[in-house]
Amino acid sequence: MWKETYKSRLMSADEAVKLIKSGDRVIVGHAVGEPTYLLDAMVANAAEYENVEIVHMVAMGKAEYCRPEYAKNFRHNGLFLGASTRKAVEEGRGDFTPVYFSKIPELVASYNPEICLLQVTPPDEDGYCSLGVSVDYTLTAAKCAKTTIAQVNKCMPYTYGNSRIHVDEISVFVEHDEPIIELPEPPIGEVEREIGRYCAELIKDGDCLQLGIGAIPDAVLSFLHDKKDLGIHSEMFSTGVVQLAKEGVINNSKKTLHPGKFIANFLMGTQTLYDFVDHNPDVGMYPAEYVNDPYVIGQNDNLVSINSCVQVDLMGQVVSTSIGHKQISGVGGQVDFVRGAAISKGGRSILAMPSTVKGKVSKIVPVIDEGAAVTTSRYDVQYIVTEYGIADLKGQTLRERARRLIKIAHPDFRDELIEFFENKFKCKYEE
Repeated sequence: MWKETYKSRLMSADEAVKLIKSGDRVIVGHAVGEPTYLLDAMVANAAEYENVEIVHMVAMGKAEYCRPEYAKNFRHNGLFLGASTRKAVEEGRGDFTPVYFSKIPELVASYNPEICLLQVTPPDEDGYCSLGVSVDYTLTAAKCAKTTIAQVNKCMPYTYGNSRIHVDEISVFVEHDEPIIELPEPPIGEVEREIGRYCAELIKDGDCLQLGIGAIPDAVLSFLHDKKDLGIHSEMFSTGVVQLAKEGVINNSKKTLHPGKFIANFLMGTQTLYDFVDHNPDVGMYPAEYVNDPYVIGQNDNLVSINSCVQVDLMGQVVSTSIGHKQISGVGGQVDFVRGAAISKGGRSILAMPSTVKGKVSKIVPVIDEGAAVTTSRYDVQYIVTEYGIADLKGQTLRERARRLIKIAHPDFRDELIEFFENKFKCKYEE
């Protein structure tokens, strides 16, 4: 009986983290699904460890294991970097592993991890816990780790799809209720609003959307209230989707794959989002190797992917994860969805960014910075959007790409871009 199994595997957090041994590889549940209570207990027990590898994608908690004082105890292996983990990699206390989001579950399985730390709902009547807001690679890690330690949290939304794991598959349960980490809705400035308006011009009634997170995706959503029958197939979605769903703008009725369903592999947002997805049969949460597979994505007709970037050169090479030699994030699902949109019948991919960094540095450049890594290649790119307009690069020559990108660059930087254009192409720039 699963209830007896569950009861026999209950431990305190302090007892549970003692199962971690020096040299172990520990996979941590993703983003706002990370088990903060277990991580606090693990860090408190740091003196007992040496060289424990912490594998994580987006760390939304404190990431104290990245602090300099724990350099001998923990080493972070980031599959995506954020504010709490960048410095550890930059200063040599951690590593970054480049990998497409769709391939992370496969990578995690190949690691043969000793430990998985995750967060789940209490078991349902059949003995299944839901992974709630983090299925992505977390489900794979939970099933392939030698020891799976789950924080059982009544605040975790119960989600459907392929998001459940049975009590029998979990080694240890630690009961601790606490609010799921919330991500506040970002402020939207005039630049983001203009970018959102241009992106919305490329979205038609009945389209299926992939949206990232942040001010630009939220700005896009703010211009969609007059659209009809939109759908969601996205690696994640956030709180901004909820209002459009309540208005009936997003109803998934025209989707050619999973009609009627919101499809994602993880979620981040406010409590409004978590309440919306809790026990909602219209929300399907699936692992990243399914949701982010370009061939699965492409089964959605009229799939529109919208992602952000940090730099674009005049050939259309897109940099999204680094500033020169400095790694700042990870590829996430950008390339998965750019390629999935290319497969989709009627699909479109949009890469959006402000034209400058605080008005001081142009993001449209003659050549990318030394050391910068190309995220989306010039062979995959389609639309580039700034607050100055839309550049459709698909099928265009290098000369025409450069012309179109110069048109949407900030006016203060167009002269130097034009000078480069005329030297490179041996012709006069004409709009």
